[in-house]
Amino acid sequence: MNIRTLKKAPVANKRVLIRVDFNVPVEKGQILDDSRILATLPTIKYLLSKKAKIVIMSHLGRPDGKKVKDLKMDSVAKHLSKLLKKPVLKMDECVGPKVVKAVSQMKPGDIVFLENTRFYKEEEKCDAQFSKKLAALADIYVVDSFGTAHRAHASTYGVAKYLPAYAGLLMEKEVKTLTELMKKTVHPLTIIIGGAKIDTKIGLITNFLPTADYFLIGGGLANTFLAAEGYDIGQSLYEKDKVPVAQEIMLAAEVLQDKFIIPTDAIVADEISDTAKTLDLPVEDVMGDMKILDVGTKTLVKFVDAIKKSKTIVWNGPIGLFEKKPFGMGTKIIAQTLAKAKKCKTIIGGGDTVDALKHFGISEKSFTHVSTGGGAMLEFLEGNKLPGVEIIFEKATPAKKPLSNGGSKVVRKVSRRPVTKKRR
Repeated sequence: MNIRTLKKAPVANKRVLIRVDFNVPVEKGQILDDSRILATLPTIKYLLSKKAKIVIMSHLGRPDGKKVKDLKMDSVAKHLSKLLKKPVLKMDECVGPKVVKAVSQMKPGDIVFLENTRFYKEEEKCDAQFSKKLAALADIYVVDSFGTAHRAHASTYGVAKYLPAYAGLLMEKEVKTLTELMKKTVHPLTIIIGGAKIDTKIGLITNFLPTADYFLIGGGLANTFLAAEGYDIGQSLYEKDKVPVAQEIMLAAEVLQDKFIIPTDAIVADEISDTAKTLDLPVEDVMGDMKILDVGTKTLVKFVDAIKKSKTIVWNGPIGLFEKKPFGMGTKIIAQTLAKAKKCKTIIGGGDTVDALKHFGISEKSFTHVSTGGGAMLEFLEGNKLPGVEIIFEKATPAKKPLSNGGSKVVRKVSRRPVTKKRR
């Protein structure tokens, strides 16, 4: 892993501009989940130990280039100050005379926290002048926001044109873990994929088809595969326009035979509620107003059996509608089984997946690695180049143009062949 790491950076007594991902849930000024802030504390504390002058920038929500009162960084900066037990000077702007003055007056160990970078329309456009103004605030640029590494924005990518860029401790850990997964995988390797949308998972599936030993497919994603197989899925959530894509993937996955596992039975109901009456049915018996909302018992047994045989597991996306009690068993059992798999490398990603762990009271410490970037993790494992990662490689040279238009994806295509197998 040939990247410029923080411990190679001459940060002592220097102004360090650090991009973090403090896009956390805030309600009435209170932080509901500070896990993303906690994940970056080691980097900030390291910089403090070296007497650096720290200038922090992050985004919060999607203000679309407008100043939105509820998306100001005030409560985040206040919470950071509490965690660090030291003052944090919060600014009402990202650039401008007031910011320049505040930074010029900093002493070693001081922290200045800039306003929401997405209050500026220039941010997502990776505007050169805006990038240059941000860069002018510091001597060194540290990237510690893996969650935004797939975005070529001014604060995540553009600044690197004007300052030497280094990976923060969190970024280093993310890149190292995922790189090792792709290059030094210990088999058997199992990929567990849930959630609702297939288009965000196509690249992950196709990139690992040649190397994965098992694929376990659940969630709304599985419904699309079942529809592609010709099953009646009743009123279940699925992506009708993605059925041809699912058919292509299954054709390409024929080499795995029975190791590409989609549900053979399901937990169904005719309503979504905490008191819904459910049935555990073979998928061929689903019909009418029934909704598939979790994997069935027999499918779950197959999933657990594959997990217990594995040495490396990647999980992205819940297996069922875990937020509702009648449909949470699949996701809960998967999470508990992975948490107990001490001799297995377990890599978890995706905001909904992490929410499921918290919902069931399962500590993130039970897993080898819990990624702070769901979308970024997927794109990395697809084999795509992430702008926020590319800038920290040793041989990286600042580019005149961004690598991305702000997050558009490269979708891998699976060769088209007609589907000959259908089931009733």
